[in-house]
Amino acid sequence: MKSRIYAVLLFVFFAVIFPRPLVGCTGIIAGREATDDGSVLNSQTADGWYDSNLRVIPGEKHPEGSTVPVYYGLLGDEPLPPVELGRIPQAPETYAFFRTAYSCFNEHQLAIGESTIGQKDQLKTFPGEGGAILTVEQLMIIALQRCRTARDAILLIGNLAERYGFLGSCANDGESLSITDPSEAWIMEILGAGFDWQPGSRPGAVWVARRVPDTHAAVLCNVSRITFVDEESADFLFSAGYKEPAIRHGWYDPASGDPFNWRKAYAPDNGPWSPSSMWVRGRLHYIHKRLLPSKQWDPYADTDSYPFSFKPEKPLSIREIMDIFRSGLEGTPFSMEDNPAWLVPGENRNLLKSPKATPFPDRATRELLNIPYMRPIAAKTSYSFITQSRSWLPSAIGGVLWFSPDSPHYSTYAPIYAGAHSIPESWSNFDKTRFSLDSARWAVLLAASLTNGNYQRAIQSLRSIRDPLEKKTLDDFQGWDREAARVFLEKGALPDGWIDERVSGKLMEIHRTYEEILSLLIREGTIIDLW
Repeated sequence: MKSRIYAVLLFVFFAVIFPRPLVGCTGIIAGREATDDGSVLNSQTADGWYDSNLRVIPGEKHPEGSTVPVYYGLLGDEPLPPVELGRIPQAPETYAFFRTAYSCFNEHQLAIGESTIGQKDQLKTFPGEGGAILTVEQLMIIALQRCRTARDAILLIGNLAERYGFLGSCANDGESLSITDPSEAWIMEILGAGFDWQPGSRPGAVWVARRVPDTHAAVLCNVSRITFVDEESADFLFSAGYKEPAIRHGWYDPASGDPFNWRKAYAPDNGPWSPSSMWVRGRLHYIHKRLLPSKQWDPYADTDSYPFSFKPEKPLSIREIMDIFRSGLEGTPFSMEDNPAWLVPGENRNLLKSPKATPFPDRATRELLNIPYMRPIAAKTSYSFITQSRSWLPSAIGGVLWFSPDSPHYSTYAPIYAGAHSIPESWSNFDKTRFSLDSARWAVLLAASLTNGNYQRAIQSLRSIRDPLEKKTLDDFQGWDREAARVFLEKGALPDGWIDERVSGKLMEIHRTYEEILSLLIREGTIIDLW
């Protein structure tokens, strides 16, 4: 027990001395009638220095009465290994799932994305203080191991958080989760019970969830998206006492006669993850403008002016979400690439955009050129993903995880079936303290860095190889689908190793291709620029 307390105190020490930057994550989800192929889509950019190593954790059977440890520090962004905070009862059976910092997909096509949201200071919890022991990343793992449907995952996460206490792991704030299965898409929001919470005193979390209509899409971008809760509707789920902290702290008065507004009651008044933040509003503006282009969208409109969900003007596709995640907020006042500070005199004294102009200038460049920072869709990304959950296919091939290491702007997406049993080592061996091109993420990360430093020309070089690879990947995947459907129809099952052979082959092909991209970028960036 003493060693556990000591380890938690070390975590608190490092969190204070080396605070992690506030970056946050973006997600887009869509119901099955809002997509181009009838699948339910989920997605996330994992923005920050997080564990991007992709692994398959197999399902297991467990003895009756067994328990499972829960941890703090599962994100991979801390200088210490995870610390055990306690134990909870284990399920008789757990399902296979894909493990990353925020684990995202399981063998039954259940997908979970994450985006931290602000909460009032009185609700925050801290490791080593109070009794809360369940972080969102731990809750995501538990839900993926134990649940097949989005509704079951929401209820499990909510019940466990109420019983064992929700512990905010990203800036000690609340969390928004996009939870989808082959039939439904939901947004769940979960907040803490305060630093002094102890088991048995009151529920250890408050939470609400709202279903996204089948014909709609919705956006997660580090702000609460849920306002009013219809307690009579089957499209809402919520904790029994979801209003209680607001009443207790004086943030809501039932005697006023006003309806309870979840976001208004619990969201902070200011800060990067508040409804007033331009980091939030800039992303809302870009995505709504792109998916609802016929409507006029004010770039500086309040968060309240954006709907919880909306019907896209065109069916949403995997390709569209990829492009959104790669965005530099082009076509908006927030594009850093279009800042006039990049203009330099040309041969005829006309102003030209500098070859160094980039949508993602680093801090030193922004300070040198006096370019205000505007958070793009994906920022300092460790990985991103898009999932398809397809009800008309067996889960092994109906579920698809499109996974991209590092920044999506420079990376590509690899299709991985839900029935995959293994991932090549090069996609699970990234170590930010040791450079090695044996790591797929290091290859992408270096390509991104080389491109960003000489962006206007280098991005064309990167795309000249990346884009044909991506087209081939999409074509190959469609061929896999056709072959798998035919084999299932004829034989009722795929041969052993069929999925792993194709998935592993594609992942290794992508790694090799980024080594080719690096060769081109290094050659162009040294010999041509130098001389």
